[in-house]
Amino acid sequence: MAEEEESSQNKGFKLLWILDVKKVPCSREAILHGAGGSVVAGMLYFMATSRVKRSCDVGLAGFMVTTLGSWFYCRINNAKLRLQQRVIQEGMKNMILYEGTDLDPTRKKKSDTPPGPS
Repeated sequence: MAEEEESSQNKGFKLLWILDVKKVPCSREAILHGAGGSVVAGMLYFMATSRVKRSCDVGLAGFMVTTLGSWFYCRINNAKLRLQQRVIQEGMKNMILYEGTDLDPTRKKKSDTPPGPS
């Protein structure tokens, strides 16, 4: 019984039997935003024109545009975040290597300090 629950928890939701929504970053949020965008676009077009078929087409187009836009925005932000994390990790690694040595940029050299009044 416990094995069945574990296998059902590990099984992700596949969209069109291709895209595993649980494993692909940003896919869940993008699909939810797309669903909201499709409802808003379709309803607004229907309220404006009272054409049912065309409002369904507009809703589908709204879903596609909103989903792709949200997905690309999220992926770009994730890439920027990973780049910042990599830079910070390199800086921390260099700080550990150079701490206490002559190459330490935070350590003041005696010859760099201006002479003070005696």
